[in-house]
Amino acid sequence: MSNEITLLAAFITGLLGSVHCVGMCGGIVGTLSMGLEPNLNKNKIRTLSFILFYNIGRLSSYVIAGLLVASIGESSSEYFNQNAQNIGGMLSGVFMVLLGLYIAGWWKLLSVLETAGSYLWRYIQPLGNKLLPVKTYPHAFMLGTLWGWLPCGMVYAMLVFALSSQDTLQGGLIMLAFGLGTLPTLFLLGTFATSVKRFIHQPIVRQLAGTLIILFGVYSLTAPNAHAHHHANHEHMQH
Repeated sequence: MSNEITLLAAFITGLLGSVHCVGMCGGIVGTLSMGLEPNLNKNKIRTLSFILFYNIGRLSSYVIAGLLVASIGESSSEYFNQNAQNIGGMLSGVFMVLLGLYIAGWWKLLSVLETAGSYLWRYIQPLGNKLLPVKTYPHAFMLGTLWGWLPCGMVYAMLVFALSSQDTLQGGLIMLAFGLGTLPTLFLLGTFATSVKRFIHQPIVRQLAGTLIILFGVYSLTAPNAHAHHHANHEHMQH
């Protein structure tokens, strides 16, 4: 896929996949808001501004993780050349399909990764507790960076997507686009929590979102093959 389509796919995946965030991150948004000092929590605008800083921190962690995994993919591509590109594209496609099945509630295989990630979270969570109650924007930002490492199958699937880009900068941009896609839902949770939850908890909403993500995954699975076919044709024309 071209870079533009890849970033758009990452953004839309975040937007659609954020229905999963309601269950996992919705409670965290509430906890963080309740964790503000009482005088800050009374002001709605101030509360939303702190939620913004939480999310800036969260997205920063996503970008850092994307840069790290994509740098690994970029290094491996130097050794495996075209094969690495095809394998990476297929792997990202498989994980996108798994993500769609996970969000739709049809098959929750990705929960295994969340269980594995929970072991790391045990060491990170106590650091976050030390930042409560939140008094300043830097505190909110730091708490958000820790929140970004919360075990989440959706994030892990997107990290595989970033890994398959085999480009360090592109991997960071993929995770940024994905994170920006999750923002609208998480901000709505901070203002219209009850209405948003009632809408998103409807099975048809999650199933529709999951189906669209599965379609993105299927496209990712076919894209490497198309690229390889184009590459073969180009080589043939040269001869």
